[in-house]
Amino acid sequence: MAIADRPTELSEQVLESVEKGQRAAIDAVRKFVDTVDKTQAHSAEGADPTERQEVVDSALEMADKLVHTQYEFLSSIVQSAGESLGASTKAK
Repeated sequence: MAIADRPTELSEQVLESVEKGQRAAIDAVRKFVDTVDKTQAHSAEGADPTERQEVVDSALEMADKLVHTQYEFLSSIVQSAGESLGASTKAK
């Protein structure tokens, strides 16, 4: 593999990793919402929908933070790899 192809391959791998992380976060939130729905269905019939929404919103916020953190981490890896391979870090 040519050295010029390495950053492209690394970028593709990082994008795949980000996509997998996003899918995992979405799946986790989906399972969490299903669990909340089941729990509330088994509790009193007059369950407060605002409580459910607060819990779901909190789960979405957590997933968003996880995905954002993963993105920042992987972005820093790509930047470091680019610098190691001699890529310019100057803005054009």
